[in-house]
Amino acid sequence: MSEKLALADESTKTPSQAADWEMLDHLRRSIVGYCRNESNPRNGLIADRTQPGSPASIAAVGMGLSVYIVAAERGMLSRVDAVNRTLTLLRFLHSSHQGPEPDATGYKGFYYHFLDMQTGRRAIQCELSTVDTAILMAGVLTAASHFTANNPRESEIRRLAEILYRRIDWQWALDGGTTISHGWTPEAQFLPYRWDTGYSEALILYALALGSPTFPIDPQGYQDWISTFEWKKVYDIEYLYAGPLFIHQMSHLWVDFRGIHDDFNRKVGIDYFENSRRATYIHRQYGIENPRGFAHYNEYVWGLTASDGPGPVVLEVNGVQRAFFGYEARGAPFGPDDGTVSPWAVATSLPFAPEIVIKTIRHVIERLKLLGDSPYGLVASYNPTYPDSSNLHAWASPWIFGLNEGPMLMMIENFHTGLIWKTVRRCPNIVTGLRRAGFRGAWLDR
Repeated sequence: MSEKLALADESTKTPSQAADWEMLDHLRRSIVGYCRNESNPRNGLIADRTQPGSPASIAAVGMGLSVYIVAAERGMLSRVDAVNRTLTLLRFLHSSHQGPEPDATGYKGFYYHFLDMQTGRRAIQCELSTVDTAILMAGVLTAASHFTANNPRESEIRRLAEILYRRIDWQWALDGGTTISHGWTPEAQFLPYRWDTGYSEALILYALALGSPTFPIDPQGYQDWISTFEWKKVYDIEYLYAGPLFIHQMSHLWVDFRGIHDDFNRKVGIDYFENSRRATYIHRQYGIENPRGFAHYNEYVWGLTASDGPGPVVLEVNGVQRAFFGYEARGAPFGPDDGTVSPWAVATSLPFAPEIVIKTIRHVIERLKLLGDSPYGLVASYNPTYPDSSNLHAWASPWIFGLNEGPMLMMIENFHTGLIWKTVRRCPNIVTGLRRAGFRGAWLDR
């Protein structure tokens, strides 16, 4: 795929392309509204979801920092407003309590998965999350690479970002091994899980841990992890398997993987971007094949990922016993699947396969009439198999999630201009981490 990802130049757009771009731009503007309205102006934290009383998600916060960059470039926020929002958050992260106490905000430079929106302290007895901290830091470092003006406020963004990144003790998070632990709690210490088996969203985690100037991990841990990847053939398509679409998207929000290859890529002959393109087509084909016989699955109804759901409950639907899940990491083609699809996961695949994604988004908006039911773009997820008496003839999640909003906007922008990708290319820490992981080629060698 060429560097030019846009639908067309402004001067050469056909009426159909212009309509597509208007649709995507409307969606992008709706998403910016989430980060503006569902945030605390006193500390910069962004709510995990629109549900009343929701805590902040540090991953959504990291994505929000990149949303502000796009919004400022697109004239949806002034640069001053974007800088102020970013600085408010970084000051909070810098000053909030780091310690082993159960009500701290973080420890060893890491942050708890969920934080109280008002106090900024640990919420719902959650874990100190390594991958969510990585997603947060990806946003922090992107902000530092974007706001480069020679003035006091943008200089402070860069200074605080460097402090926050440098104090993360990635070596501590190894818990005596070569691969990174999922997390830690004051009550039980390290969780019994590691980022050591199967392809996952941990590409960005390892890049940040390897690129650290203060506590870098040994590259052997990355090699140990990628040695467990599964190469499969599904619908006559060969690819690196992971079931949920978000795994094929998360690290790509920031890193342009086109043309860069690590040892695994060199072995199989494709980069991670091409792999995500293939995964997108597999999800679409799964919708067409519909092996479990769910309602309305077709070429325009597909996209399984981590999402809200109508369960947990078991119901008989048209003579078939169906198990419906709550929040679950759904995947294709091997499941789990309960008939719940996620339009946001389709939209986030835009750069990989625009020729099928744009048509699917338009179907969701125009045919299923879901856009009008959400103040922030697309509904998080819906299930047309689950018995429901609403005018949608489908269960739809009542909440919008920050973890869905940020990826959609970032990938619409990466599709159009490559803005976030280009910004991250200028981030020396992430570039160093990618190189230490063994990535070579394309922009990384320039």
